[in-house]
Amino acid sequence: MIQVKLYRDYENRIRGYNITGHAGYDVKGEDIVCAAVSVLAQTILLALVKVCKIKKKDIDYSIYEGNMDVKIPNIPDREQDIKVEALLNTFEVGIEAIVESYPGYVVIENREV
Repeated sequence: MIQVKLYRDYENRIRGYNITGHAGYDVKGEDIVCAAVSVLAQTILLALVKVCKIKKKDIDYSIYEGNMDVKIPNIPDREQDIKVEALLNTFEVGIEAIVESYPGYVVIENREV
């Protein structure tokens, strides 16, 4: 099962995410649930840099053996922060859609940061 942890701040805004595990929906290399979560998580990381204009070096992230951990720094620029919040809320919507379509293969958990 894939575990998705959403890191939330004191205002309940998503400030990062952690993804571990494997769905087990199909064999490695053909698992569409793993692929969907992976594509979504990696696209969000790329968009934080390209769309939100956060410097890659300022994002605390790691990708190791299929696991991913991403933490967003404090963003003083309000306009940039609004974009980050919209992007991370979109990530949550995407993960929730995967959970709805493939129950039992992905779980979402919220963590306070």
